[in-house]
Amino acid sequence: MELTVYLAGQIHDDWRESIKEEAKKRNLPLTFVGPMENHDRSDHIGEEILGVQPNAILKDEAASKINNLRTDVLMNKADVVIALFGEQYKQWNTAMDASRAITLGKPLLLIRPAALHHPLKELSNKAALTCETPTQALQALSYIFES
Repeated sequence: MELTVYLAGQIHDDWRESIKEEAKKRNLPLTFVGPMENHDRSDHIGEEILGVQPNAILKDEAASKINNLRTDVLMNKADVVIALFGEQYKQWNTAMDASRAITLGKPLLLIRPAALHHPLKELSNKAALTCETPTQALQALSYIFES
């Protein structure tokens, strides 16, 4: 059995690579998908596909439609979603993706530092599991494969 894991969350550091490397070390049969990690490409994809937009708001709207298409397709194919909330960046996209996973009935592993317990308590309550580190999330996925 192999699982497809959607990695939801900010794209400004290498947390996804850390999870992928750890999964590989554990020999977990996981395939990872997620949002476009190239921030410039994500921001400009709307104009690349739909043409130059008349202003910055419409440019953002065009990119958003295409990024949401990507998220919809990949999350629908995923077996489980890991959503990482950090303290450094605004986490609106992470919250949206975590909520989308819950709405789709996808098991959600929510990673958040203890300092974010209060603002994320309702979302955490809907998650299959809330933990504080990516390693804990992978340990939970590892457990699925034990006999």
